[in-house]
Amino acid sequence: MKEYEIQLNDYIRILFGEVPPHFYVEVAFRLAILYLLLIVSMRIMGKRMSSQLSRNEMAAVASLAAAVGIPLMNPDKGILPAVIIAGVIIVYQIMVAKRAARDKSFESLTQDRLDILVEDGVLQLESMLHTRISRERVFAQFRNEGITHLGKVKRLYFEAGGAFSLLEAADPVPGLSVIPEWDTDMEKDMHIQLLNEVCYDCGNLESKADVSGRKCCTNCGNSHWVKAVTAVA
Repeated sequence: MKEYEIQLNDYIRILFGEVPPHFYVEVAFRLAILYLLLIVSMRIMGKRMSSQLSRNEMAAVASLAAAVGIPLMNPDKGILPAVIIAGVIIVYQIMVAKRAARDKSFESLTQDRLDILVEDGVLQLESMLHTRISRERVFAQFRNEGITHLGKVKRLYFEAGGAFSLLEAADPVPGLSVIPEWDTDMEKDMHIQLLNEVCYDCGNLESKADVSGRKCCTNCGNSHWVKAVTAVA
């Protein structure tokens, strides 16, 4: 359209565009076909497409959406190119999935790998920095799982697909509280403070750290110590 043809009070054009009215009947027909194409494509690519998506699967879904969007809205574009694009995406996705199932290194290359964010009640700060997961994000995940201090955690994995996997410790030890500092009432209800101290930055328990002269934590090198807590019986 030319610039002079665009008028803000042209409500018919804004609502209906510049296609003939019978195109809207055709849109319903196109939508039915493309919807079926999407369902069949995702069914062929496997059950994982309906669960949490990996990078490759997310790229496949986005590509399918882009492929079907053009013929759905443009009357001068046919449906066949979208069908061909969907076929290419399906073949590519199946090939990648089969190769990843046979080759772990290829799987790590395409899907990434899992990282350990918490090990035996201690935050793994290097892994958190690598994955760009903040301390508060980890604590929020623990609170969501009903974990109130790090001493209850054996492992927290950050899976390749972006999900968290929590393994609780069989025998919890004192640890760093994950309850917000300002929520003092909840802290008193949930925890008992002990004489032991933990590193504020990583949760390293005093007994594992070189605290001679109240200096640096051997795990992270910081020197901010707080009281360790245990759950109220």
